Amino acid sequence: MKEVLCDSVDFHLLGIQKFILKESLVSNIVIIGTQWGDEGKGKIVDLLAEFADAVVRFQGGNNAGHTMVVDGEQFISHLVPSGILQNKTCYIGNGMVVDPEVLLEEIDYLLTKGIAAGPDQLRISERAHLIMPYHKAIDHAREKMKGDKKIGTTGRGIGPCYEDKANRRGMRFVELLDPDIFSESIKSILDEKNFYLKNYFSSEPSDPDQIIKQYSKYAERLAPYVTNISVELHQAMGSGQQILFEGAQGTHLDIDHGTYPYVTSSNTVSGNACAGAGVGPVALTDIIGIVKAYTTRVGRGPFPSELFDDTGDRIQKKGAEFGATTGRRRRCGWLDTVILRNAVRLNSLTGFVITKLDVLGGFETLNICTAYEYEGNILHDFPANLNILAKCSPVYESLPGWSEDISGIRKMEHLPENTKKYISRIEELIGVPVCIVSVGPGRDETIIVKNPFVSG
Repeated sequence: MKEVLCDSVDFHLLGIQKFILKESLVSNIVIIGTQWGDEGKGKIVDLLAEFADAVVRFQGGNNAGHTMVVDGEQFISHLVPSGILQNKTCYIGNGMVVDPEVLLEEIDYLLTKGIAAGPDQLRISERAHLIMPYHKAIDHAREKMKGDKKIGTTGRGIGPCYEDKANRRGMRFVELLDPDIFSESIKSILDEKNFYLKNYFSSEPSDPDQIIKQYSKYAERLAPYVTNISVELHQAMGSGQQILFEGAQGTHLDIDHGTYPYVTSSNTVSGNACAGAGVGPVALTDIIGIVKAYTTRVGRGPFPSELFDDTGDRIQKKGAEFGATTGRRRRCGWLDTVILRNAVRLNSLTGFVITKLDVLGGFETLNICTAYEYEGNILHDFPANLNILAKCSPVYESLPGWSEDISGIRKMEHLPENTKKYISRIEELIGVPVCIVSVGPGRDETIIVKNPFVSG
């Protein structure tokens, strides 16, 4: 029999990792949006990062914005994981697409605020793809050409970058750090991209020499940050560190499971935490879904519980519902548990966080969408056909509201009875327990029911 020699260090680490997970001594938690994004994931990641050793962002790009308020000061991150405010090691995963100019601006912004964001705190996957100037040019040109039928993208080149990734024409950080490969590849790629821009969109072509010069400067600054994060995460978990995986957007913007084509260009569900960070599924211990106390959506696409009256305007104004990335006004509606049950199934949620509960204070009656009505039939599952979804009417269940200000409450038992009933009814309808309740934008404006990082 032939003897096979293996790396004893890797096997030792793997053994430790399996033992730790089996004995539940550590938690590796995924934070996921359950609606159409904008659920308040940034605050919750910032909050839970205190109990983690590292935070990983595993998909999307700077089309997402996470807002955090600490000691009255607002921070908005687009690429850097929210855990950076807690001085945790933060990782930009291979599943992300990164605009290096935006990333450097964000790093510099954090440094001016006195927040450590150097290579010791921030690590970038060598396999993460780069957003290039021609990606943004194509994104804008497409939306302009579509006119009223546009998807409503952020115009930041996210979709075209993911297209090139799937088409094996993408540029990664590992190529960026090899000047010869990068230069040769850019010139080859621009033959096609410039033909497309000039002859189909009548747009200005990109200058390869200018791109090479510009991105060479990015490479010089970002080189110390670039690493194999799969290996680093494996070693971290093997040594008993706890990892927090941060998703962007929401479940119903997932390219496979969302309201296609009104979706983002990546998989936003929890399963992509593994593929987008380079870890195996056995490493994940909990999946926490973030649920806004009502429902919002930015951009186009069907929205069955959307409100077009004064109530919708009231929620929008009180909740300050504007996109953190685009500044666009968010469409508002009552809580939809059809999409929440869909998110529970797709993500295997073990718990949920309800955010912006304070916004609903003052309403005499609150409605919860429990099903859809379509041509006389009651639908309990989320339809894939958007023509059907657009014609669905919400089936509502009404609950009494509350008038008290709950922003200063820190324990569940101190909440008004009607507030507790609202939370309990959501738990019953989606079959998942609440673990955290957010009653305001600040880190401290939070009720911890059960900390997912703390056993027992």
